[in-house]
Amino acid sequence: MDNTQSFRFFNRGPTPVARLIFFALLSLLLLFIDARYKHLESIRNILALPIQPLQRLATTLTTGPGILWDQFSIYVDSQGSLASENAQIRQQHAVYAAQLLQLQVLQAENEQLRKYFDLSQHADFPVQMAEIVYLERDIFKRKVYLDKGSQKNVLAGQVVMDEVGVVGQVTRVYPWLSEVTLITDKDHAVPIQVLRTGLRAVVFGSGNISNLTLRYMPISADIQIDDVLVTSGIDGTYPPGLPVARVIKIERDPAYPFAQILCAPLAGVDQQRQLMIISGLHKLPELPPAEAKEKEPKVNKTKRSRQ
Repeated sequence: MDNTQSFRFFNRGPTPVARLIFFALLSLLLLFIDARYKHLESIRNILALPIQPLQRLATTLTTGPGILWDQFSIYVDSQGSLASENAQIRQQHAVYAAQLLQLQVLQAENEQLRKYFDLSQHADFPVQMAEIVYLERDIFKRKVYLDKGSQKNVLAGQVVMDEVGVVGQVTRVYPWLSEVTLITDKDHAVPIQVLRTGLRAVVFGSGNISNLTLRYMPISADIQIDDVLVTSGIDGTYPPGLPVARVIKIERDPAYPFAQILCAPLAGVDQQRQLMIISGLHKLPELPPAEAKEKEPKVNKTKRSRQ
């Protein structure tokens, strides 16, 4: 008896069937009102804000592992493709950079050859082009080897220059090569003339690729900084008027009879690859024999003694 009463006490309220009918009718009513009058649209939008994270969470829990795996595989594939594309781009960049350097070198050589051609067209002496193929292994010997030799009528003593000035002189000739001693060699000398004053002198190599010395010049000589030195042409080897060097330093000490004059070569003695060989120069008449000079004063002395 007590159990039945307690059971009835806790089961008060409508029956489940009544509840189902009530909520079904309420749903139909709400659907009708929403479809007819659109009053619940704002309420739906307000309720969608807190419900949206719950929907995403539910979607992730149901279909999340597959989507995450697909996204991870896509990320790995994209990273691999990007790495391979970057490697190809770097390789192409290196190739293009090398090609650009080659084009720049060719452009510089073409400009230099154009200058040589213009100079050869206006020069008073025949020239032929040559290319440096070897350098002297001894760093103290300023010599280079050109790809022209006796087969191209190259002779020892011919002058070698670039588009700016004198580079050196052919000192030895082989069938297909010729040895050129640079003007900066310590044993090489070039007769020069100061372009500003016409003063004649001899410039010597110092062994340094960038320096020449003007020796045995009195301290009172009219030489200034930036004076240009050109070949004098009095030795029969160098044609006159070829640029040789520029004065860069002068030291005059009254305690010494000669000034110390330092010059810089105008030609690119250590820069150019294409050079010009000057040929066909006019030979000067030979000097009179030394014996005739020695005999002449002896005859005069005997005549004076007889008188």
